[in-house]
Amino acid sequence: MVATANFLAVDLGAESGRAMLGRFDGERLSLAEVHRFPNQPVRLPDGLHWDVLNIWASIKQGIAAAAADQPLSVGVDTWGVDFGLLDDQGALIGNPYHYRDSRTDGLVEVAFDQVGQAAIFEQTGIQFMPINSLYQLLALVRSQSPALHSARTFLTMPDLFNYWLTGRKVSEFTIATTTQCYDPRRGGWATHLMEQLGIPTEIFPEIVPPGTVLGDLQPALAAEIGIPAFPVITPACHDTGSAVAAVPAKTENFAWISSGTWSIMGALTPAPVINAASLAANMTNEGGTDGRFRFSRNVMGLWLVQECLRTWAGAGDVYTYDDLTRMAAAALPFSAVLNPDAPQFLPPGDMPSRIHQFCQATHQPTPADKGALVRCILESLALKYRWVLAQLETILGYRLDPVHIVGGGTQNRLLCQFTADATGRVVIAGPVEATAYGSLIIQMVARGDLASLAEGRELVRRSTDVQTYAPIADRDAWDVAYARLLALGV
Repeated sequence: MVATANFLAVDLGAESGRAMLGRFDGERLSLAEVHRFPNQPVRLPDGLHWDVLNIWASIKQGIAAAAADQPLSVGVDTWGVDFGLLDDQGALIGNPYHYRDSRTDGLVEVAFDQVGQAAIFEQTGIQFMPINSLYQLLALVRSQSPALHSARTFLTMPDLFNYWLTGRKVSEFTIATTTQCYDPRRGGWATHLMEQLGIPTEIFPEIVPPGTVLGDLQPALAAEIGIPAFPVITPACHDTGSAVAAVPAKTENFAWISSGTWSIMGALTPAPVINAASLAANMTNEGGTDGRFRFSRNVMGLWLVQECLRTWAGAGDVYTYDDLTRMAAAALPFSAVLNPDAPQFLPPGDMPSRIHQFCQATHQPTPADKGALVRCILESLALKYRWVLAQLETILGYRLDPVHIVGGGTQNRLLCQFTADATGRVVIAGPVEATAYGSLIIQMVARGDLASLAEGRELVRRSTDVQTYAPIADRDAWDVAYARLLALGV
């Protein structure tokens, strides 16, 4: 090992992307952001899409920005479920759709009618959400899409970028499992399920594990950027998979929350948990990085606050996230309780109005002002985490303690404290850049710079600071609020 070794993580989220340079001095791993860019969807007459060419240009800019530091490898991760289709020449067929596009409305129920809810869960073990790739593909089938007819290869978003980087058409394991097109028991694509829904199965590529060395940057691409070619390594290409890989846990039976636009809460299990109880709780089994699965549940997350912020900014009331959190801290508690996963909260739009309408429909007082509304969201998220924790522990049969929170949501100290208060568990928050750390340590394990993922987690513990939140002693008010959440039929 040289005195300092540098690695690059390209982390693409639903709001922004960034290229993060990791510098390893043999003892600690430090991060430096070398490029950041917004990631905003574009609405076209046929629906909501990702601006995939702008994302690709920004990835190249991020790699170029790190060139002087001579990274030894690069890894790309993104959000889950979205994908591109390639034709027989390897060209992208159209702009990939955004998972919040409305074309999948009602298609979960259509799939239930055709195959059956239990049968789909038995073959995939994945939470039922209209955003899943399975229902996006079903939308193409039902519309007799020319794009699907012409498709020869299905690639999730990070797989698409890896293809453009290296020329290899493969799907990384953790991102493949988000699609609801993967059978975790068989260890391959759920071909029988897709045949039942009319989805062509021949378009699905080889699946490779996290830590796969895909090859060097394509020569023409390296020449375009103006850098020497260097290896591309798959981290956990699903951003949550990389984030969970970096959880600085000291014990085995911990719960984790990857907190950002989405909140994903779960535990690590040695095998997928596919049974009647996990189906009833609408749990999910997504791939992990060390032979384990992420048994978890998606919760709408800070998306609700983000959409409120955008709505208010559009009306001329501009706030920062810190402004809103301070206002929420000063507001009276428990003005109302939301189910954050109510379907009306999924699409983009006027979130404050939707929250007011939800409160009116459930016979609750509407939040009096912006601070009360944001507090209502944060309290409701914490209460939903308590519900998910209860499902996890009931199904797994053991206590999960502590709760580790990683990702951008750790910067919201009020939400972290509410999570401790609502769950009655110690919360350990950090690191903020868990996804980047996870990507980097997976690359380092693949190269032999670290012996194991456990050694990587120890490196993250040495390299980062975490904040501990203890639950309040008197939880009566939270218990009452939790009963209100349960009454909503979560």
